[in-house]
Amino acid sequence: MRFVGAIVLLLVACSARAELTIEITGAGEHQIPISVVRFAGEETMVGQAISSVVSNDLMRTGLFKLIDPAGKAPHEPGDVNYVEWPGVEALLIGKVRTVEGGRVEVRFRLLDMVRQTELTGLAVTAKSEQLRAIGHRVADLVYEKLTGSAGVFSTRIAYVNRDGKQYRLVVADSDGYGEQTLLALNQPIMSPAWSPDGKQLAYVSFERGHATTFVQSLATRQRIVLADFPGSNSAPTWSPDGKKLALVLSRDGSSNLYTVNGDGKNLRRITFGDSIDTEPNFLSDGKSLLFTSDRGGSAQIYRVPVEGGYAERLTFEGNSNFSPRVSPDGKYFVFSHFVDGVFYIAVQDFENKQMQVLTGGGWEKKPSFAPNGKLVLFATESQGRGILATVSSDGRVKQKMVAQRGDIREPIWGPFLKQ
Repeated sequence: MRFVGAIVLLLVACSARAELTIEITGAGEHQIPISVVRFAGEETMVGQAISSVVSNDLMRTGLFKLIDPAGKAPHEPGDVNYVEWPGVEALLIGKVRTVEGGRVEVRFRLLDMVRQTELTGLAVTAKSEQLRAIGHRVADLVYEKLTGSAGVFSTRIAYVNRDGKQYRLVVADSDGYGEQTLLALNQPIMSPAWSPDGKQLAYVSFERGHATTFVQSLATRQRIVLADFPGSNSAPTWSPDGKKLALVLSRDGSSNLYTVNGDGKNLRRITFGDSIDTEPNFLSDGKSLLFTSDRGGSAQIYRVPVEGGYAERLTFEGNSNFSPRVSPDGKYFVFSHFVDGVFYIAVQDFENKQMQVLTGGGWEKKPSFAPNGKLVLFATESQGRGILATVSSDGRVKQKMVAQRGDIREPIWGPFLKQ
């Protein structure tokens, strides 16, 4: 694939709870020239500056060309002399100040420098420890205004970090900051899956000596056993309405798909046979499931009605294909594509059946779409360690996130959160 433009960026991100290196390669076909001015009052705030959070968020997409303000520091529209900003199409300015109760107030304006008009603006008051969250929210609004698509900077991701014998189920901001450990064990943790409202995670733990599926609240940390039948209880995924989950059980000897309510009741079998059926994922209408099966001799992706019935094979290229995840608009699915000993991330159109390989290949597995459908999160390796990576849905922009410690696997991108 030919790149119209290219960037290589290294960002070292440090906070009280995370340290990572972010490497970005590639760029969108048309980059938007934008300048982000350091907000007035940021120098008095503890933690990373909001303007830096916004700049880093926008840079990571590959869709924006960040232009240095070159010493100019307007903070109100009336301070802007438009002729002093040649080549800049959008300008972000703002202020931060402390208000009553130790809270902070953030005001920002996004200006169209071509038309010399204000595109959007907002005033937000929050706790001082929420400055990064405000920065992500500002970046979301800027991204949406300038691209027409919703930003995902305020969303979260989940993954498993293995460090020695310890496994941690981790929830973090979309850029890897703000790590929170939901569960820590000396036994494997696998297959985290977000509920549609972002309030719960389903996952698989081996703490009982075999694969058992749990559902856990992020707010209270309370959890329930969703499935603990003889054999393996694995690969949970939520229905779009959040009322039930699909999962894989081997209780009857073979690996088949089942559905179950969120409280573990009303278990219902979907597939039958001696093949290995696994990795279910609901289509956006909730009426069908994608899944991986070796029923044709190799691992391939199939579609089956939730009520059961004929399973249609969808993938045919390569040696095997697995780990399907449906795009938010329901038009595509992403998956891991294995050919000649190499794993790639690929996407396929439901309607025309056309497949596109998005990545250069390596140890690339467990893809999932960002909730706006513009990015794909997946697991890969760097120097023998598991790391997080993203690729844009057109394959142009790639990003690697390397944590300071541990081996990262099983990533999954969370849903939009209600503001």
